[in-house]
Amino acid sequence: MAGSSVPKIKDICVFGGSGLGKEQEFLESAYHLGRVLAERKIHLVYRGGSLGLMGGVSIAVFLRGSQVLGVVPKALAEGDIIGKIVREELQVSTMSERLSVMFNHADAFIALLGGLGTLEEIFHISSWAQLNIHQRPIGLLNINGFYNTLLSFLDHAVEQQFLTFSA
Repeated sequence: MAGSSVPKIKDICVFGGSGLGKEQEFLESAYHLGRVLAERKIHLVYRGGSLGLMGGVSIAVFLRGSQVLGVVPKALAEGDIIGKIVREELQVSTMSERLSVMFNHADAFIALLGGLGTLEEIFHISSWAQLNIHQRPIGLLNINGFYNTLLSFLDHAVEQQFLTFSA
């Protein structure tokens, strides 16, 4: 379209596991994502720490010279259960506040592989999109088909008219 432009993504929020998963390719993909973000001068917003896939992406972004913002609830930071923050750390009071802060600092969202926390975050952001609270891009990094069954379930929910997505 003439005159229309897609806003440049400057800050991306990445969700993902604090564990590594069982396949080496999972961590390699996190490192690769971090390198690509940094090469494109995209800053990382994430839930903090140096462990697991989230640690991998944050370290790769940091080593390539891009900015990293870890948003961490005080209880997790004080308990030292997430590992060290790679660059800038912003402490918040609650998990809900963390998600709101990450949302407010991001132009787009992507989910690496992960467990319940990752699913909670991606579903929360996706439900806000469905409610037209935002129109920012959301993606899943579907390594080795990790999200295939989830995507099948979402297709089923659309078929049963419990979910609607507009293009």
